[in-house]
Amino acid sequence: MTDTPTLQMPVDVTRIMQMLPHRYPFLLVDRVVELEPFQRVKAIKNVTFNEPFFEGHFPGHPVMPGVLVIEALAQAGGLLTQLSRPPEEEKKERLFYLVKVDKARFSKMVVPGDQLELNVQLKRTLRGMAQYECSAVVAGKEVASAEILCAEGKG
Repeated sequence: MTDTPTLQMPVDVTRIMQMLPHRYPFLLVDRVVELEPFQRVKAIKNVTFNEPFFEGHFPGHPVMPGVLVIEALAQAGGLLTQLSRPPEEEKKERLFYLVKVDKARFSKMVVPGDQLELNVQLKRTLRGMAQYECSAVVAGKEVASAEILCAEGKG
């Protein structure tokens, strides 16, 4: 493994946008607060009532769609991969795509005002793919978990 310089935490949304192609309304990570390169990342998504999906999911009873919680976890996995790269690799644009979700479980609804803690651990990498073990936590309680597989796109 290549040594990666220590990064200043937290990593803010401006830096996140340099590493992920997602933009409003689909950028679902606001901050990275912990990183162990090539091992794990902890990121934050602040869930506000201003999220566009709350207008239709569900009127009068806003709930963050589970598929978007999974997407937020996948984006955090992408940040783990990107933040683990050596500095000379940072300028090269690499896109990773979500290709598989296993063992997805949802145990509590995510609602406006929640701070979603995204915990992602790298299980293995193989031939341009990365498998992550993920959990989403609100106020110390797990609200969702999944195993996610992402693959580097061929461009």
